[in-house]
Amino acid sequence: MQLVPKTQLNPEPTPPLEKIILDVGGMKCAGCVNAVERQLTQQSGVKSACVNLATEVAVVESEVGAVDPDMLAQRLTKAGFPSQPRKPRDQAGESTLEDSAQRQRQQMQAAFRQLIIAGVLLVFSGIGHLGNLGGSIPVLNNIWFHFGLATVAILIPGRPIVVDGWLGWRRNAPNMNTLIGLGTLTAYTTSVVALFFPQMGWECFFDEPVMMLGFILLGRTLEQQARGKAAAAFRQLLALQPQVARLIANPDAEKMGLGANTVEIPAEQVKVGEWLQVLPGDKIPVDGEVSFGQTTVDESMLTGEAVPVIKQPGDTVTAGTINQSGAIAIKATRTGNDTTLAHIVALVEAAQTRKAPIQKLADTAAGYFTYAILTASLLTFIFWYFFGTHIWPDVVMSGGGMPMMSHTAHSPLPTPHSPLLVSLKLAIAVMVVACPCALGLATPTAILVGTGIGAERGLLIKGGDVLERVHQLDTIVFDKTGTLTTGNAVVTDCVVLAEGSGELLSPSSPPTPHSPLPTPYSLLQLAAAVESGTHHPLAKAIQQTAKQQKLSIPEAVDFHTEPGMGVSAVVDGETVLLGNWDWLSWHGITLSETAQQAAQKLATDGKTVVGVAVRETLAGLIGVQDTIRPDAQATVEKLRQMGLRVVLLSGDRTEAANAIAQQLGIDSADVVAGVPPAKKAAFIEELQTKAAKVAMVGDGINDAPALSQADVGIALHSGTDVAMETAQIVLMRDRIGDVVESIQLSRATFNKIRQNLFWAFAYNTLGIPLAAGVLLPNLGFVLNPSGAAALMAFSSVSVVTNSLLLRRLAHR
Repeated sequence: MQLVPKTQLNPEPTPPLEKIILDVGGMKCAGCVNAVERQLTQQSGVKSACVNLATEVAVVESEVGAVDPDMLAQRLTKAGFPSQPRKPRDQAGESTLEDSAQRQRQQMQAAFRQLIIAGVLLVFSGIGHLGNLGGSIPVLNNIWFHFGLATVAILIPGRPIVVDGWLGWRRNAPNMNTLIGLGTLTAYTTSVVALFFPQMGWECFFDEPVMMLGFILLGRTLEQQARGKAAAAFRQLLALQPQVARLIANPDAEKMGLGANTVEIPAEQVKVGEWLQVLPGDKIPVDGEVSFGQTTVDESMLTGEAVPVIKQPGDTVTAGTINQSGAIAIKATRTGNDTTLAHIVALVEAAQTRKAPIQKLADTAAGYFTYAILTASLLTFIFWYFFGTHIWPDVVMSGGGMPMMSHTAHSPLPTPHSPLLVSLKLAIAVMVVACPCALGLATPTAILVGTGIGAERGLLIKGGDVLERVHQLDTIVFDKTGTLTTGNAVVTDCVVLAEGSGELLSPSSPPTPHSPLPTPYSLLQLAAAVESGTHHPLAKAIQQTAKQQKLSIPEAVDFHTEPGMGVSAVVDGETVLLGNWDWLSWHGITLSETAQQAAQKLATDGKTVVGVAVRETLAGLIGVQDTIRPDAQATVEKLRQMGLRVVLLSGDRTEAANAIAQQLGIDSADVVAGVPPAKKAAFIEELQTKAAKVAMVGDGINDAPALSQADVGIALHSGTDVAMETAQIVLMRDRIGDVVESIQLSRATFNKIRQNLFWAFAYNTLGIPLAAGVLLPNLGFVLNPSGAAALMAFSSVSVVTNSLLLRRLAHR
């Protein structure tokens, strides 16, 4: 007998997790990101940590109450990364946005000051090497003057770099500043030794530290500006959040307009059910329903549409949209972090911290990058000092095309160079040219720009991993009702069946006193009563038709719903069933030949057929027709032009699904009908077993399992909260055409990620060997330290700039 461990018999439930968001400063490269993640994951209670270099944010998942956010922030601050916990949005208010903007302004001002000082020093250093210009001002050619320039460069603009690099080295977490600082100090120290001990015969190259620091600070300033532009869309999104609401203390229908007695309160203090006044020009403070007044609302922040939308009593309004023309009173339905805008902000913020799997390669490389470069620099020095300068003695004579300043003369001299100095300069160039920063920025900057563009257009893409999966898609599966169709169905036919005969009645026909139904109510009245317990589009259509005909709807009790199949209830003591054939058959209802013929005719016309059974007998059929979305056909055509297979998945009859598919241009072979919601996920899984990469597009709670099963779930904003939570892409404008736009934006963003990573790896793969002197023996070409610094700065700027080019593609 095999014994089973007690823990296996009674597995402990997984403890709930909470997210902690930290604002982290001091990160310069991918190595810093790696160091921060390592510091966080080593903390007891932390399950995972994800750090974004571009937004300077860390998202930590931990067991609820197991980790103190302030303690995490202190741990990072002690490690050299000044951090603070992000305040909850309902507590932070406007101050969070202002603090972030002020912090960025201060960083830019400090960067500009350092750049100006370094630029002035670089100009004076350069003039001293321009011969004719330097000759007119003797002091510019003086070696002691250049010694002073290099000293000032290291003590003022270079000091933060050197200090941060040293601290990183002490913490056993060397970073890009460690490489730059070590290279700069090595060049400076060697030149100082040559200056104070001329008998050694070494040459001075004080210009190298000045030029290295100047180019690096220029690159960082440009990079910081570009990163600010990349984050602009998200900052604009944060700025949309209203701060103030006008609370109507005592709602009075006669004084709801401008004369209402109001009190201004912070928007985060509004509670569900309270009444608020919104004046023309005000931002709507919370999600709500218009209770009084009429106006037009600018919803462009939500939908991207510039045309204002008319709002009347009963219409919904969204926080952050702008009231334009009239004073209205609204009743709050969602407040604080539950509003649509708060959800959008949270989704976009979360998306920017979710890494694409392709980034794992860069992260792995970044973890060992600095150590690898230091090793490469040491090997470069050993090779050239002990072997290279002896194998190719001409290198010593020419200096590899690297002019150095003699301490006894006032101009660059083409004199022979010692093997030590040649080897040292090549080793310095290797340290300076390497750029882990490009690796760290490759993915987050592209995701930052891509998700920002998406948010502006009402396309919420939930992370870099989603972008990568979208890029791999080959099949798009659409739900029919409410997705390809508008969901605003109308009743077109009522067929009352009696003793095997069918009588076709118009929906507008009043109930006859000799109705064949075994109840005193008409077919439509029975159906409306049963459907009052559900929220399906078909239920809405049946109820609306009954109300339009001013029919009394009897009371129904004991509701039972089977998603995608049907519903049952007890009306006036009789059990009434409504649903499709599977639902009726499951309850033992048989279909006569007349009923089958009538249903066939309705379905062939593209109508959904709902059977109504009373006393275990089919009493009648209701034909419901949904209108196709105006952009559905164009969407299907564009997706097929993009090389994607389009599949229609429906729980409706085959005839009805085929009729819709024919209008949309979908092949009959790609129509799958009669699939209940519970089996939609199984169909998606079946496609995936055939190596298909599948996106599912849906809107209802019934679609949630299929959205979750698909490689990429795409939900319409008009759908249920469950569908939007499950999906990886949410279309806020409720337009099916945005499926195409979201895929195009995802593909473009992922292509930028691949371009950035290719450039980051290619740059280091080519730059490091050039700096190590691989072309020096045959072509006499080598990167000197200042050239290597300029190239390194350019690599980071180019990666961020390439990400910003997404905006150009987006505006085409």
